[in-house]
Amino acid sequence: MKQRTRRMTLTTAVAAALLLLLAVACGGERGGTVGTGPDVTGIDWTVDSVTVDGTIHRAPAHAHMKIEDGRAAGTFGCNQFSGTAQITGDQIRLSHVRTTRMACDNARMTFERALSRTLTSGPLTMTGEGGKLTLTATGGDRVQLSRT
Repeated sequence: MKQRTRRMTLTTAVAAALLLLLAVACGGERGGTVGTGPDVTGIDWTVDSVTVDGTIHRAPAHAHMKIEDGRAAGTFGCNQFSGTAQITGDQIRLSHVRTTRMACDNARMTFERALSRTLTSGPLTMTGEGGKLTLTATGGDRVQLSRT
């Protein structure tokens, strides 16, 4: 009986140690990040522009976003948005995006539609350096952001 109890105690201790190692290994990842992409979570990003079909659309003054704890939220420049943000390696996928529905001038609405379509078009490849972040869609459309 003592030997069986020791084996159970040893097995429990080994299992606890493995869980602790796993928790420490995963604990450094923030905001659902998995892999080796740029760290984009917990940062206030100003949207600078969106490029669609080769045409650059400059962002309105207040367009911004923040990605944190598996969520993305911000404003397209007029309307606010929020949604799920899944980061895997150097890619991010925004889904389940909800927006307010305020009417704005035509220029802002054109920008918002282009930005919204690009952000939700599927996985976006993230590249960043020096306080800048570029999100690139499979077809080449991209969103340029700057750290606030």
